[in-house]
Amino acid sequence: MSFYRNKWFKFVVWGGLYLLWVIWLGNYWWLLGLPIIFDIYVTKKVHWAFWKRKKKISAGQTATNSGETIPEHTTTNVVLDWVDAIIFAVVAAMVIKIFWFEAYTIPSSSMEKTLFTGDYLFVSKVAYGPKVPETPLSVPLVHNTMPISGKESYSTLIQNKYRRLKGFGHVKRDDIVVFAFPDGDTVLKKDPQADYYQIVRLNNNDRDFVSTSYGPLIVRPRDKKDNYVKRCVAVAGDVLQVINGQVFVNGVAEKAHAGMQSSYIVKTKGDQINSRILDELNVNPADVYFDSTLPGYADLPLTKEDAAVVSKLPIVVSIQEHIDNYPPDYPDSPIMLFPFTETVKWTRDNYGPIWIPRKGASVHLNKNTLPFYYRLITSYEGNKLEVKGNRILVNGTVATTYTFKQNYYWMMGDNRHNSLDSRYWGFVPEDHIVGTPSVVWWSKDNSKHFPSNIRWSRLLKGVRHT
Repeated sequence: MSFYRNKWFKFVVWGGLYLLWVIWLGNYWWLLGLPIIFDIYVTKKVHWAFWKRKKKISAGQTATNSGETIPEHTTTNVVLDWVDAIIFAVVAAMVIKIFWFEAYTIPSSSMEKTLFTGDYLFVSKVAYGPKVPETPLSVPLVHNTMPISGKESYSTLIQNKYRRLKGFGHVKRDDIVVFAFPDGDTVLKKDPQADYYQIVRLNNNDRDFVSTSYGPLIVRPRDKKDNYVKRCVAVAGDVLQVINGQVFVNGVAEKAHAGMQSSYIVKTKGDQINSRILDELNVNPADVYFDSTLPGYADLPLTKEDAAVVSKLPIVVSIQEHIDNYPPDYPDSPIMLFPFTETVKWTRDNYGPIWIPRKGASVHLNKNTLPFYYRLITSYEGNKLEVKGNRILVNGTVATTYTFKQNYYWMMGDNRHNSLDSRYWGFVPEDHIVGTPSVVWWSKDNSKHFPSNIRWSRLLKGVRHT
């Protein structure tokens, strides 16, 4: 056992782990930390825990085989010991959060019944490779706002370039992915959960009115945008199309996932379906609205299996999947659906075909293609784009084509009729990818009271992607 207490053994172990981390990080300035580790375990010339008072020897010392001495009696400060423990815990938690995994909560029903509202997740960042912090000046363990005051929890005084470390793989079709909300670069102070660009379109593109009514505006860097979780249904280079609610990628129908659901028009004999039955089917109460004039439910979210169960209920007269054809039902007007132009005549259930941009691939630029790629060229890839008459200028030069600098993805919620996803704001850039959910470590139903609100069957449950 004395071997493991040897100062040289400790230095080799911790120095080696630190060296591997520096190689993974790819920033060799961090090698300057090796002398510090050497001093901590070997020379011990510097008192690195400066906030702690050095222990005083009050009696003789006991020698060890490693050449170190251990005081028989020391005096300690309990408060400073706690400070030491807290600092270590915060630093360790930050390292885990940045490079390994992070805890998230599911606030909405866009992924039901794959991920439930009230699920608490551990999201793996090493699955696709963790991103080096772009906004390093930030309050530890807080994403973008302070819990009580609601003020921004970071400073943009220092901004690093985007860089992703080596991960275990890449985003694939059918993966459940956590990513920074693409439209989240501008936030309305009075309505921070709203999509700023959508609000602008709904107000005749009057940005001044929106800013005055809902502002002031908050501009957030890429790594401080709010995070969303959806399923990746198409990757860079794919062609996606939705026909009557069925997703096709490169002409092949999407695989049916166990939790995928749509909305159904359910007509009854006049009464509501027993709430206990809906609860057994795990229907989110927030998504249930009974219309007495129908009578029934105009948009009841169900999986195909649940729809079959509901159709057999004695109270049910008919059940039909709600498929949206052109012209779309409210609120899916052309100014709501990407690319926000009436020329395509798309709906949420009949959408596309649309090509997902791939790094190194080029597209022709004209008045028909520009609505699809304008935001990618400007906001995501940092170019200046102008339209002068029939000419399109990129960075001051007339451009008839554009070559993409990164890959893009198409994300959709499994709750297809209750999900604001890529159909409403477009492509997700690769530099917005955060990670993938791996474990549901806690889950509670916010519509119930303790202890019946705890979903015991979901605790410590692995997240299935297929």
